[in-house]
Amino acid sequence: MAPRKNAKGGGGNSNSSSSSSSGSGSSSGGSSSPGARRDTKHGGHKNGRKGGLPGSSFFTWFMVIALLGVWTSVAVVWFDLIDYEEVLGKLGVYDADGDGDFDVDDAKVLLGLKERSAPKPTVPPEEPEPYPWLEELVPEGAGSQHIEDEVQEEIHSPLHETVYTEHDFQQEEDGPAGEQQPEDDFLVGSDADDRFEPLEAGTLQEEIEHSYTAEETESIEPVIDDEKRYHDADDITYQDYDQQVYEPSENEGIETSDNAVEDSHRILEKVRVPPTEEQQEIPPETNRKTDDPEQKEKVKKKKPKLLNKFDKTIKAELDAAEKLRKRGKIEEAVAAFEGLVRKYPQSPRARYGRAQCEDDLAEKRRSNDVLRRAIETYQEVSSLPDVPADLVKLSLKRRSERQQFLGHMRGSLVTLQKLVHLFPDDTSLKNDLGVGYLLIGDNDNAKKVYEEVLNVTPHDGFAKVHYGFILKAQNKIAESIPYLKEGIESGDPGTDDGRFYFHLGDAMQRVGNKEAYKWYELGHKRGHFASVWQRSLYNVNGLKAQPWWTPKETGYTELVKSLERNWKLIRDEGLSVMDEAKGLFLPEDENLREKGDWSQFTLWQQGRKNENACKGAPKTCSLLDKFPETTGCRRGQIKYSVMHPGTHVWPHTGPTNCRLRMHLGLVIPKEGCKIRCANETKTWEEGKVLIFDDSFEHEVWQDASSFRLIFIVDVWHPELTPQQRRSLPAI
Repeated sequence: MAPRKNAKGGGGNSNSSSSSSSGSGSSSGGSSSPGARRDTKHGGHKNGRKGGLPGSSFFTWFMVIALLGVWTSVAVVWFDLIDYEEVLGKLGVYDADGDGDFDVDDAKVLLGLKERSAPKPTVPPEEPEPYPWLEELVPEGAGSQHIEDEVQEEIHSPLHETVYTEHDFQQEEDGPAGEQQPEDDFLVGSDADDRFEPLEAGTLQEEIEHSYTAEETESIEPVIDDEKRYHDADDITYQDYDQQVYEPSENEGIETSDNAVEDSHRILEKVRVPPTEEQQEIPPETNRKTDDPEQKEKVKKKKPKLLNKFDKTIKAELDAAEKLRKRGKIEEAVAAFEGLVRKYPQSPRARYGRAQCEDDLAEKRRSNDVLRRAIETYQEVSSLPDVPADLVKLSLKRRSERQQFLGHMRGSLVTLQKLVHLFPDDTSLKNDLGVGYLLIGDNDNAKKVYEEVLNVTPHDGFAKVHYGFILKAQNKIAESIPYLKEGIESGDPGTDDGRFYFHLGDAMQRVGNKEAYKWYELGHKRGHFASVWQRSLYNVNGLKAQPWWTPKETGYTELVKSLERNWKLIRDEGLSVMDEAKGLFLPEDENLREKGDWSQFTLWQQGRKNENACKGAPKTCSLLDKFPETTGCRRGQIKYSVMHPGTHVWPHTGPTNCRLRMHLGLVIPKEGCKIRCANETKTWEEGKVLIFDDSFEHEVWQDASSFRLIFIVDVWHPELTPQQRRSLPAI
């Protein structure tokens, strides 16, 4: 037994031997070493193998897994990670008792514990009835709330409201370039249409003057045909720099718009003048908003109804597509509305939505082709059956605006004529038609339209200001005053425009009415004029403004020195042209003279050299070629100006504050010739340059006994940045 005892490690001998053995073998990792004891304590094994986890560790892991399960279940329910209806739908395959789901009874049937019940007969769903029947099923009052709320486009014409503005005080922006062909089934003109490079933004465009055309106020050297342009403030301009632009009247005001546009397939990117140094172009304000509640009441219109009975049945689909458009997802909206048009080809609202999307896409891409497509689609809307009257009106009015935007003035006129034919009692449409005639220079027909409107609604302010404008253009100065005055005082939409204040004050000055400056002051207070003296309408904000300048202040001292050094050469070439080719001097034809004889011979206009004219003054042109501040000034001219005795030029202002004007004296009588700018009057000297800002009111008298000859050189305002000089539209 003793050996057994020792074997268990209880004997002393055994202990000492074991101890000795462990001492000698400690290096081999015996169990008595501290490291071995630590391993064993933590579940290790003497042979290096891991042992099992203790009970406490099992419990910890069990709790972790349990909690994960609980939170996973919560997440599944809370975040709706599983579509239980879909799962139940799949289990429905095993629905053996026909009750629509898989339950215990179904399991019993499948296991043979219960008999299968006979399925209940199913009734196929009714198919939607054809379109005519749907019309009867839809309640009259139901409908287009959402779509109508989304569209929010007033029935009164944007032309009626923003006929003069260019881009809502959108400081000097470029716009689309002109297009080319009439794009309509029922168009009869071949003009080009587009909007936004006003002449104030603009470039050279073919069919547009800067305001209505007035027979007496055309440019000295018209380079386009008689179609002139307004410009709608909402539009953008596609423009073509290859086109020539009509120069606005020096009397400012008869410029239809700053946006000239011409035929072209080429699209130029819209150039925004950076708002650096707060120098931004401010076009004339067309329809100033008013806080007067009475005026707001006048402007308020009934919300248009855009859905017919059928469109009310697909209102949800229309709303979804319209939502994409309102969120600016234009491409997706185009696809959505095109899908609706394919699906419902007789839906006017779906087609109108497509036209709007194409319109938006044209602006986004600056594409005339897409805009032409939109113009066609607007026409298609009005041609469909059962189109709500309001939708016809909106479609054709927008079509007319976009045609004008592209420069298709005659096509726009035909659209407006169609609108008046369809809605003969709507005087706002007749007012728009009058504007359409003015845009093509047909003042006579415009006058007839406004006379008709005033016969029916004698207090229509919009018709009054335009009728007064036409009378003034026909030089019926005194007759124009009451119409302009009463029209502005009416506060009707489209009457609070700088041009009307300008022409009313100008008419009053010409008849000696001292109230002129009262209206100029009111125009200034309402934001149309920079000051009572500075009344140009196409301006860049923040430029230094003073009537008279010195060469040093302009920074163009080298140009001034060159002109004064070579004044005799310039004079001799001017006299040579006068003597040998009097036909090259053209009479001033902007209705600026009270009396007398005043003619001009132009070498550069809107930054473009007149090569034929320069053949008559080659040395002068060669001299000027070195000075891009003048030859590149697309808002000015370089020209000879001869004025004969007995001439008086009415007080007037130029169209823009973006230029300064230099007068080099060439042949100056000793007495009788003078020029006033603002409240300071000066005289010319031979061989000397006078510099003034012609956006300020100025007036000229020639009471000498012989002719006066000067050389006029326009230069960019020195504070305009290079970017602005490149991007500002021509005037």
